[in-house]
Amino acid sequence: MAVKRYETILVEKQNGITWVTFNRPDKRNAMSPQMHLDMDDVLDELASDEETQVLVITGAGESFSSGQDIRLYFRGTETDPVMRAKARRASNQWRWQKLSTFPKPTIAMVNGFCFGGAFTQVCACDFAIAADEAMFGLSEVNWGILPGGIVSWNVAQVMNYRDALYYAMTGDTFDGKKAREIGFVNMSVPKAELRQATVTFAKKLMEKSPAALRYTKEAIRAVRFMNEPQANDYLSAKSDALRYNDKEKGREQGMTQFLDEKSYRPGFGHYKRKAAESTT
Repeated sequence: MAVKRYETILVEKQNGITWVTFNRPDKRNAMSPQMHLDMDDVLDELASDEETQVLVITGAGESFSSGQDIRLYFRGTETDPVMRAKARRASNQWRWQKLSTFPKPTIAMVNGFCFGGAFTQVCACDFAIAADEAMFGLSEVNWGILPGGIVSWNVAQVMNYRDALYYAMTGDTFDGKKAREIGFVNMSVPKAELRQATVTFAKKLMEKSPAALRYTKEAIRAVRFMNEPQANDYLSAKSDALRYNDKEKGREQGMTQFLDEKSYRPGFGHYKRKAAESTT
């Protein structure tokens, strides 16, 4: 699939990894209405892109994203209700609905400032890797509002209750190391090592069955809101659906290599994937 050009984001494909970069570095990658429209479109494009095995979201320059562009997103749409509704719909769609249900593994690579509304896309991604030097902050309280949209819900899901309250009510910042300590990101590394650490992790994911990864992420997200009987029924149905829809027949490959060929041990590694032939 050819790479489309966008006004506010850059798209780069490299060895199965697709990098989507917020590209307003002069504005610390604050999210404008146009950025929301661009991101809403690109996620649709990449969801069915066979070249995209892992999606990485990051920011150009010194910031991941400083949140919503207050001038363009809030004040700039006050007299244009049509654009405000359009921007709000795109913002909600791409930052949560589309990103949290994206069919491939997703990684937020937090390279710098991450404030306010930008927490939502970090939470929506399956994984987050931060630079030690990255700076996070729920700054809404500092200008008289609460973390709106669904940011409050996001942080209450990903952070523990005490940390969510503390950072939302004080507006205090925390760095990548602290983000790892409180479990907001999976790992934190020096900024100079950030891209390579992300590539290494993405390659690890690409060794696994794509279907198993997709169904696992969907299952983990869904069962958090179920009781035990509901989860049992859901996971049984999900397992059956995985076997039916896995074009690579990963379960069969894994069992054959483990039981018959004795070429790997599931507790210590993965089976050797034999990718399904493309239907295009």
